[in-house]
Amino acid sequence: MSEERAVQQVLARYVRGTDARDGAAVADVFTEDGRVEISYNNSGKSEPLGELVGRDAIAAAMSQMMKPHPPRGWSHHTTHDHIIEVNGDDATLDAQFVVFEVHGRERPTTGWPEGTFGAQGTVQPFEAGYYRPILRRVDGVWKIAAMRITHSLPMAFPGQ
Repeated sequence: MSEERAVQQVLARYVRGTDARDGAAVADVFTEDGRVEISYNNSGKSEPLGELVGRDAIAAAMSQMMKPHPPRGWSHHTTHDHIIEVNGDDATLDAQFVVFEVHGRERPTTGWPEGTFGAQGTVQPFEAGYYRPILRRVDGVWKIAAMRITHSLPMAFPGQ
């Protein structure tokens, strides 16, 4: 596998862990002293929203900052247009992201109405922005040393 593809897979594991609200899986893609910086791009002016430092804080954020999925609900992070640079044991990645919220309809107790077919529910985008991780190869494995998340929409966090 190419180094660029290996770096890209770290981001793929990050977003899948986030979708699953799996703090351990998300923390595992970071270095021990990994950092997440979250900001909002307000018409070109960066507004810091928060910072997480260390794997424990990153894992805890999954349960404390991320809203649990509702019944029959899920989220899907998609990343696009990856720009990857690898320089020895250091790498950077710049990717656009969109997060979709998925809500499945509850199956009626009498079954779906006659003639019903296909997916039953809604898919709606609700977040967008950029992921800009800085990665370091540790013992032969790519890890995120710092993740810069820039949202294109203002965000409200608990306690703000």
